[in-house]
Order: sequence, then C-alpha cells, then structure tokens
Amino acid sequence: MYFILSKVLLFLLFPLLWVFALIITGLVTKNRKRKKRLFIASVVLLLLLSNSFLFNEFAKWWGYQPYSDSKKIYSCAIVLGGFSSADKNGNGYFNESADRFIQGVRLLETGKVKRILITGGNGNLIPGNYREGTWTKTQLKDLNIPDSSILIESNSRNTIENADFSKRILQENHVQPPCLLVTSDFHMRRSMMIFKKHGLNVVAYPCNYMAGRGNVSITSFIIPDADALAGWSVYLKEVVGYVVDYWK
Repeated sequence: MYFILSKVLLFLLFPLLWVFALIITGLVTKNRKRKKRLFIASVVLLLLLSNSFLFNEFAKWWGYQPYSDSKKIYSCAIVLGGFSSADKNGNGYFNESADRFIQGVRLLETGKVKRILITGGNGNLIPGNYREGTWTKTQLKDLNIPDSSILIESNSRNTIENADFSKRILQENHVQPPCLLVTSDFHMRRSMMIFKKHGLNVVAYPCNYMAGRGNVSITSFIIPDADALAGWSVYLKEVVGYVVDYWK
C-alpha cells in the first residue's frame, strides 16, 4: 500500500502544478482583490522556484561533499538502481543517472572495492518484465568483469527494499562492513538514513551532482532557469520521502 500511495501522490510534488493551481484559482474567483493576490503569488512562486541560486544553495545544503578518502579499500560498493530505464519493448538503456553505474565500475576497476552490488528491480507502478539488476549484470559482463566480483539484487522497488534486500545478500555472501553506498547526491541523505535504519554500516559515495559547487555568477540571481524549476521536483520528493521514511 505504501508503495502504491507514494507513486500516486508523487504528482503533487511538482512545483509547476502549484503555480498552475494558483493561476487557475485566480481565473475562476470573482473577488478582484483575491484574484490579484493569487496572480501575484503565482508569479512570485514561479520566480523563486526558477532561481538557480536558491536551488543550488539548497542542493548543496541537502547533499554531501564528494568522497575524498582515496586510500581506503572497501569490501563492496552498493550501487543503487535508477540509472537505467526500459523502452516499450523492455530493452534497457542508461538514463541521466548513469553516473551511479560509472562510479561503481570505476571503484571496482581501480581497486577501491573488491565487489560491486547492484540493487534495483522495477519501481514502476505497472512494472512489466524489465529488471534493472538483471540488465546491469549483462553490462558488467560486457566489460569483462568476473562473476566473482558481481552481486545482483533485482527485486527491490524502492530505497527501503534496496536496503532490506541488500542486507540479506551481503550477509549471505559474508561481505564484511563497511561498504561504500553509491547513489546520486540528491538521493544520498535519504539513502544513508534508510540503510543505517536497517543496520547497515555504509559510507557515502555521492555522485551525479545536480548542484554546482563553484563560484556563483550574477546571472544565477536574476535569470529564471527551467532546470532549477525541474530540480525542485526531485528535491521535494527526497525531502518528503526522508520525513516519511524516518517515521515509518
């Protein structure tokens, strides 16, 4: 039930929907003063949500600093799914979060980890036959990575199940903690909380950053940015998900 509700209610976390709601309410209301206030509120909200400076500052606060301990070797890198999608025929392909896969393979190939655990099934409400973990194993085999270095979990639908099923696989294969947890920066705070609640000793290895960490430009203050507007949808989902999963 939790999984279904989280998918159904997800559309409420799109900020542009809030702007449209204010505009539509302003159009149908007959009170002139209220109509004016609603239109002003919609413009102000749109400007705030499309301000790249505000978005970047929040993203930097919410996220993690890049991993810096280059000398330590870990027994395993747990790579969270979400870096691939499937077409209408069920054929997998890498999406905008592919850096999760890239960093996981890089850690393995450079000897920073001894094994890689890919955790991800199909998180769609109507899942079909595609399983991300199974598809990813074929990609790893194409890179000539031996079976002895690969652990696959292909039944999880969300981060809670990622942690639950990963814990079982790690225990079954006698993998010694701590492990590196590899996922997108925006998803790391919630992932770390969930994995630790499941009793897993993990170290954050964030990647796929959405926020810039360099100097701030004047244009970020004054020019609306569609990417910032889209980015808020991602972070709002994470914030709400964090609160819900914390108390779950």
